[in-house]
Amino acid sequence: MRITPRKVAAATAVAALGLTLTACSSGGEDDGAAVDTADKMVGAMEDYGVGTTFKATEPLTFGLMYRDHPNYPLQKDWSILKAFEEEHNVTFDIQSVPLADWQQKRALLISSGDAADLIPSTYAADVETLTSGGAVLPISDYLDYLPNFQDKVEKWGLQEDLDRLRQADGKFYVLPGLHESPKPSYSIAIREDWWEDAGLEDPKTWDEFADQLEVIKEEHPELDYPYTERWSINGPMEATLQAAAGNFGTEAGWGYGDGVTWNGSEYEYTGTSEGYKELVSYFADLVDRGLLDPEGLTQEDDPAIAKLTTGKVAALGVNDQEMTRYRTGFEEAGDKDAKLKEIVVPAGPAGNIMDATTGGRFESGIALSSKAAERDDFVAMLQFVDWLYYSDEGLEFAKWGIEGETYTKDADGTRTLADDVDWSGLNPGAPKLLNTDFGYYNGVWSLAHGSTSDLVRSTLTPEVQGFLDEMNQKDVAEKGPGIAMDEMQREESSLLQTNLQDLVMTATSQFILGDRSLDEWDAYVAEVESAGAQTYVDTVNQAAGVTE
Repeated sequence: MRITPRKVAAATAVAALGLTLTACSSGGEDDGAAVDTADKMVGAMEDYGVGTTFKATEPLTFGLMYRDHPNYPLQKDWSILKAFEEEHNVTFDIQSVPLADWQQKRALLISSGDAADLIPSTYAADVETLTSGGAVLPISDYLDYLPNFQDKVEKWGLQEDLDRLRQADGKFYVLPGLHESPKPSYSIAIREDWWEDAGLEDPKTWDEFADQLEVIKEEHPELDYPYTERWSINGPMEATLQAAAGNFGTEAGWGYGDGVTWNGSEYEYTGTSEGYKELVSYFADLVDRGLLDPEGLTQEDDPAIAKLTTGKVAALGVNDQEMTRYRTGFEEAGDKDAKLKEIVVPAGPAGNIMDATTGGRFESGIALSSKAAERDDFVAMLQFVDWLYYSDEGLEFAKWGIEGETYTKDADGTRTLADDVDWSGLNPGAPKLLNTDFGYYNGVWSLAHGSTSDLVRSTLTPEVQGFLDEMNQKDVAEKGPGIAMDEMQREESSLLQTNLQDLVMTATSQFILGDRSLDEWDAYVAEVESAGAQTYVDTVNQAAGVTE
């Protein structure tokens, strides 16, 4: 994989504990943010550093905002919670928030000052509008107390990416989950048996994929459509549009983000760019030719999956974990002959490229409430966060659990789940699940699984590892400079961008479905511009230092 080189050397010396927390000098932050910690050392380890197992010197309880996922609802007797208490002297005062309410309630709790000390499962964008009130800790002031974090940023060449998180005040407020290398996972699952019967190989380009759908449609006239989609609740086919976008020179779907794309010299508005038009036109053509199910732009996930597993379609958007679910669906439907394959995302008119979001190496991370710095065990809390989320030992523990209980490890380091434990079909038929029954492999304690390449691959099947290897042969779109808006710019742009994005998403669906002709593209662009797109782009480029 080639990434546009923008490496910045990072000075990341690990500081010993002293009487004060000092602001990290990297990035030009104001050392005036130093906090007196003479009375904040309770439970802290004096010799903590890279390679040290964190264990508080006395029992501590940290406040934790917990994203309660319905697939693995919180259990007080989980192994991971027992291990935190018995092996690390840490328990939690849990502020549980259902997944369905997570975005809204997290923002409400933070803005009201009622958020727990630790706020995991959080991206920088989730809190950037909430930092001006002082409720979120500027964690970049305390990097000297996060030696494992600093070590991985330096070793993995992530300093420039990290600096992109800085706001206009020069600080950043979320510690991101870190990947040693990108982990793309979304693409399209095809009926490999039908492809083979038709003499077709995996498509290398999106145009070739369309031609192959034509063949499948001819070979299987019983199909209403050869291809349907899912993940369309908040916008049309968000996962697949993001996966495809880089190959069209744009950003889309879940990767639409702030609505601007770097064109090499400045940011342009994504939804009116030529690349976005080509992307939309491609999928509109699939619908027009009867190759893409129009319901795929609005249907919920279960009906989409049922269409695949009951033989009504031959292709569906997927990720590596959903492949297991699809195969189980075929078995339950009594179809033992169906074969599935997740194809490598095809190349497009812009090349063989992953968009900047997919090719990035940050995952959701953790924010801290400002009130955490007032605790007498603040330094110990920082050490715990650093050990759990960024040390090799903590990463392995949060993902695999306890050796001898949930997994075993061979002399060569190969990890194997215990006989009675499964995860994503690695140990089919086992009665227990690593996350549901033990609490491991849980995005709350493993930052959406940002990790070393070895740990990422350790829970992937050979099939998925092959997919990952091929995806990482792609180029990665250049991200462009960081967009550090000040409070006034952010306030002025927030509502503007929300309105613009709503307009773009509505038009995207209309164009793809054929409810609006692509002959009206220029009129659509004029509508977006009249809604303030240029004003927004000008603000973005100014905040990025591209224009004055």
